[in-house]
Amino acid sequence: MTGVRMDKWLWAARFFKTRALASKACELGRILSNGQTAKAAREVKAGDLLKVTNEGGDFQVEVLLLSEMRGPAAVAQTLYRETDESRALRQKVAEERKTMPHFEAMRDGKPSKRDRRAIHRFRGED
Repeated sequence: MTGVRMDKWLWAARFFKTRALASKACELGRILSNGQTAKAAREVKAGDLLKVTNEGGDFQVEVLLLSEMRGPAAVAQTLYRETDESRALRQKVAEERKTMPHFEAMRDGKPSKRDRRAIHRFRGED
């Protein structure tokens, strides 16, 4: 096997849950192959450098093996090797995300009794 479709390989390597999501990412320009935007039908070959942007973060990987079939996660991780810079950047972003304060989402409707008391305390009302 000399090459595999980009969307099939991304799905088999478990970057996306479905092949349709992998195709959509290619359409949106979230996949770069050797510095160029990649279409879903583009051939992936061993040795290609891919930059993949998904909900898990930005990955810069080198393709090691080809596969059209989705298998266990342990097998999928053997298909590629993430670069050291990519791994370090993702860890840095994760640390920054942990240090950011977490805010509760605003609730719909009127405030609860507890919320009203907090509002009054904030305003200095008694």
